Amino acid sequence: MSGVITVRRTDNAEQVELTTTTTGLDLFGDDRTVVAMRVNGETRDLQRELADGDDVEPVLIGEPEGLSILRHSAGHVTAQALQNLFAEAKLGIGPPIVDGFYYDFQTAPLTPEDLKAIEKRMGQIVKERQRFVRRAVTDEEARAELADEPFKLELITDKGSASDDDGSSVEVGAGELTIYDNVRRDGSVAWKDLCRGPHVPHTGYLGNGWGLTRSSAAYWRGDQRNAGLQRVYGTAWPSKDELSAYKTRLEEAAKRDHRKLGQELDLFSFHEIVGSGLPLFHPKGGVIKRAMEDYVRTRHIEEGFDYVGTPHIAKEDLFYTSGHLPYYSDGMFPPLLEDAERDAQGNVVKGGQAYRLKAMNCPMHNLIFDSRGRSYRELPLRFFEFGTVYRDEKSGVVQGLTRVRSITQDDSHSYCAKEQAPDEVRHLLRFILSLLTDFGLTDVALEVSTRDEDGKKKDKFIGSDEQWAEATAILQEIADESGLPVVPDPGGAAYYGPKISIQAKDAIGRTWQMSTIQYDFNQPERFTLEYTASDGSRQQPVMIHSAKFGSIERFMGVLIEHYAGAFPAWLAPVQVVAVPVAGEFNEYLAGVVARLRAEGVRVHFDDGDDRFGKKIRNATQEKAPFILIAGGEDRDAGAVSFRFRDGSQRNAVPADEAVAEIVAWIASRSNESPTAHA
Repeated sequence: MSGVITVRRTDNAEQVELTTTTTGLDLFGDDRTVVAMRVNGETRDLQRELADGDDVEPVLIGEPEGLSILRHSAGHVTAQALQNLFAEAKLGIGPPIVDGFYYDFQTAPLTPEDLKAIEKRMGQIVKERQRFVRRAVTDEEARAELADEPFKLELITDKGSASDDDGSSVEVGAGELTIYDNVRRDGSVAWKDLCRGPHVPHTGYLGNGWGLTRSSAAYWRGDQRNAGLQRVYGTAWPSKDELSAYKTRLEEAAKRDHRKLGQELDLFSFHEIVGSGLPLFHPKGGVIKRAMEDYVRTRHIEEGFDYVGTPHIAKEDLFYTSGHLPYYSDGMFPPLLEDAERDAQGNVVKGGQAYRLKAMNCPMHNLIFDSRGRSYRELPLRFFEFGTVYRDEKSGVVQGLTRVRSITQDDSHSYCAKEQAPDEVRHLLRFILSLLTDFGLTDVALEVSTRDEDGKKKDKFIGSDEQWAEATAILQEIADESGLPVVPDPGGAAYYGPKISIQAKDAIGRTWQMSTIQYDFNQPERFTLEYTASDGSRQQPVMIHSAKFGSIERFMGVLIEHYAGAFPAWLAPVQVVAVPVAGEFNEYLAGVVARLRAEGVRVHFDDGDDRFGKKIRNATQEKAPFILIAGGEDRDAGAVSFRFRDGSQRNAVPADEAVAEIVAWIASRSNESPTAHA
C-alpha cells in the first residue's frame, strides 16, 4: 500500500508515507500510554489498518475515552476469568462506567471468596498478554458462534434498539456486528465476546492498576421483570499508584456516604412499607430541608419570580398536550383510573377517566400563563414553585436521596419574548452559580446537552431543525462566554429543547449534576401560548425551564457528602450542643441556652445523667459546629468554654461575648467551620 496519512500528536501534525500495510501499532505500539487511535474522528483499535488520506491521532490511556477503553477491556478479562471458573455462567452486558466497569452474568450468587478467585485468574490472563482481535461477523455467524449465550442472542436480534441506558450499546449497534477474540501467543483463541470495541492491544496493558470491588444482584437490561443476574464491579487505572489513590477516595467516600450519615445523624430514613425511593425526613433532616427551602424561596422572589402552586395529579390529557406522553412515558407512573369498575380480583373491567401523577410542573405552569391575556410589558414572566413530582424509577437504580421517586423541585419557568431569551438564560445561570457558591459548591463546569442528530434517539425529539439550531446556538454561546469549563453532551437534551446542566465537584473531587436550564420552543406551541406584542400582534413566547437545586432531595444528599455531615453553622440542624461539666452547673448553662434560643439558635442542651466524657463524645458525633461547656470556673466568671469540630478550644469566654459570637457566625452564612485558631 502507498499513500500519505496525517498523524496528530498534541498540537503537532506530520505527514507519514505509507509504503506497506500500516496499522496503529506501527505508529504508536512502542508507547504504552496510547491505547487506541482516532481515525478521521472514529475511535478504532490500534491493530486496524490505515488507508491513504487518513487523519490519525492517539487516544491516551489517561484521557476519559482512553480510560473507558481500558476499563471495558478489564471487563472482558473479568468475564473471561469468571467463565474459566464457572463454565455454566452466561454472559450479560459489560460496559465501562464512571471510575470503573461492571459485567453481568447469569450464575449462582457470588461470594467474596469467588471474587478473590476471579481476580487471581484475571492476573494470570493479564500476564499472558492475550491480544484483543476484532472480527466482523454476520448476524447468522454471530448466532452460530454464541449459540450457548442466550442474552447475546437477544442482543443480536435487538441490535437496532441498543441503548446506553442498559449498556447494550457497547455490545451491538445498528449495522455490522463484531466479535473480539482473546488470542494467546500461540495463536489459539482463549475466549470470545460479542462487542463493538475498541479495546487495548492486549491484556498486558491492564498492568497492575485494576481490581474487583464488589458484586451485587441485578436484572437483565435493568428491568426487574427480566432474569435475575449477578453483577461484578471493578475498576482499572493506568498505574498502581492511581489505583491506590482511587481506593483512598473510595474509603473517604464511604465515610461520607449520605445514606450512612443520614441514619447516624437522624436526618432521614426509608421504610419498606412506604416503598423504595420515597424518603421520610426526620426532624433534624426537616431543619435542613426547611433552611434550603426558605433560602431558595427568598432568592427566587428577589430574582423576580412569582410563587405559584399546582396539584400533584392531573388528567392524562394534559400530559399528551405537553408531549410528556408519549415522549416521557417511561418515566411516569401508570394511570390512575377515576370511577373505574373492577372485578373481585381487582382487575379493571370498565375504565374511567385516567389521571397521572405529575412528572413535571411545566404543563400546569403553562395553564397559569394561559389563564388570562398576557402583554409584552409583563415579560419576562417568571413562575416558581416547590413542586413534588414523581418518577417511575426502576428499583435497581434508586439510591438514597440522590435518586428517588418523589422529587421536590425548586422548579421555575420563565416566559419571555424571543429576543429576551439569551439575557434570561444569562440571568438564570448567574442565579444558579451564586446559589451553588452560597452552599459551598464553587468548583463547577457546564454541560451543553443537544439532540441526537442521527443516532437511535433521534426520533425522541420534537421541533424543527431551525428551532433546535437557534436554541442550541444561544445556550452554547452563553456557556462559552461564562468562562467556565464547557463539555458537550450530544443526545442528552430534553425532548423539547437543549439544556445547560451545571456540574459541581464536591470536597473529594467527585462530580455531581446539579442544576439545569432548558430552552423550550415546543410547549408554548403545543399549548398555543400567546402574548400581545408592542405592535398589537399576537406572539408566541419562549419558555425556559430551570431548577436551581435540581431537586431538594438530591441536593441535600450531595451536601451531606460534601460536608461529611459537618454542615456549616447556618445550615446545621443542631448549631450548638451545651454540655455542663456536672449536674450542679445545669442551671447556669440553661440560662446561656435560653439566651441563644431567644436569638433563634438551634441548641441541644444535654442535661442528662451521662458522664461528662460521654456527653462530649455524643456532641462530637452530632457534628455540631459549637460545643459550649460550663464548669465551676466558667460559672463563677459568668463565662463558658468553646470546643470546636477540629478539637480546638477556647476557655473562659464571657457568656455575652459567646452568644454574640455564635449569633454573628451563623448570620454570616460562612461555609467554614468555626475554630479557636481563627
